[in-house]
Amino acid sequence: MNISATGEHRAAVGHSPNTRTDAITLGIIGGGQLAKMTACTAAQLGCKVVILERQPEFPAGSVAARTLIGDWNDPDSLLELAALADVVTLENEFVDAGVLAVLEERGHTLWPSAATLGLIQDKLVQKRTLADAGLPVPRMRAVEGVEDVAALAGEWGWPLLLKARRNAYDGKGNATVRTLADSAVAWNRLGGESGNPLFAEQFCPFTNELAVIVTRARDGEAVTYPVVETVQRNHICHVVRVPAPVAPKLAERAAELARRAVEAVGAVGSFGVEMFLMEDGQLLINELAPRVHNSGHYSIEACVSSQFENHVRAVLGWPLGSTALRSPAAAMVNLLAAAEGPGRPPGLEDALRVPGAHVHLYGKTRSAPGRKMGHVTALGATADEALAIAQRAAACLRFESTP
Repeated sequence: MNISATGEHRAAVGHSPNTRTDAITLGIIGGGQLAKMTACTAAQLGCKVVILERQPEFPAGSVAARTLIGDWNDPDSLLELAALADVVTLENEFVDAGVLAVLEERGHTLWPSAATLGLIQDKLVQKRTLADAGLPVPRMRAVEGVEDVAALAGEWGWPLLLKARRNAYDGKGNATVRTLADSAVAWNRLGGESGNPLFAEQFCPFTNELAVIVTRARDGEAVTYPVVETVQRNHICHVVRVPAPVAPKLAERAAELARRAVEAVGAVGSFGVEMFLMEDGQLLINELAPRVHNSGHYSIEACVSSQFENHVRAVLGWPLGSTALRSPAAAMVNLLAAAEGPGRPPGLEDALRVPGAHVHLYGKTRSAPGRKMGHVTALGATADEALAIAQRAAACLRFESTP
């Protein structure tokens, strides 16, 4: 297949999402639960979805019109996907930005762009970019060895965070170090000895963790979802409370910081912005995710237009929808596996009997400790009321090993 010629043909016949009369095809790199929920929304809007994944079994495979199996860091695999799609997007930030740039060089449409991914996927570069834009972030510095960590401890004090610069999520790639001995152990565990680039960050004794989903369109228009509180255990989100229990002025400030952060990286699509609320009321941006985000799953039921719908709208160049809540409050509980076992839990019928609970199972074939297997959302007059409903249904679903 002549990929370049295919791209030229699209342009010649006006292959634009705004002028097409036949089905538009959205290509998604990655096939996990984020791709699945995005694909469901795209189908609702009359789009076809093609998925590129590395393994033959994945959640989004059940809803995609076509699936491709290949290495998403292989330019040929990406070009094969792009040849089948009008627009390509991503469900993760792990695809090398330099490889993604090949798609744009060949005339394919990619959102978020390779340049945006290049600013985000290296977390030290990401935070420097935000700092250069005048946004508040924790103090951070590249480290070349344990000696550098010790020197920073002398300057900032213990504890410190030691982090992998790339491919870290849900606590994987992060370590809190309180002594020089801790630092040596963490350095080895995070791959510092084998050349994996690391950086150190000042420890932030926050009082709350907040998050905001911002969807930004191609023309720079942006919509912001409610500021939420996330409850983390072992660096994994367990609960999302909507709205966050903070003063309105602080919520406005968090939303403004989130908007500025996505603008700083040239975002297009739905992005997750995580923040720390410090005891003195200061907000620090912890991390950007260049994709739909776990902290925004509640929006499927709770908002007029979900983060997934607005992501599809944004990358296809369509008008953005309202982010208003359908009820005063909402809550989401992640369904996390406790052990190795089957992907489908017992108790689904019991969970479905809970009035007001919305159960989402991702369809993963196997569970593993800490793995996200689904979530439950509920609406309510208060976040506490919604959380009680969601927790009641979530308690029925147990991802545990079978005898």
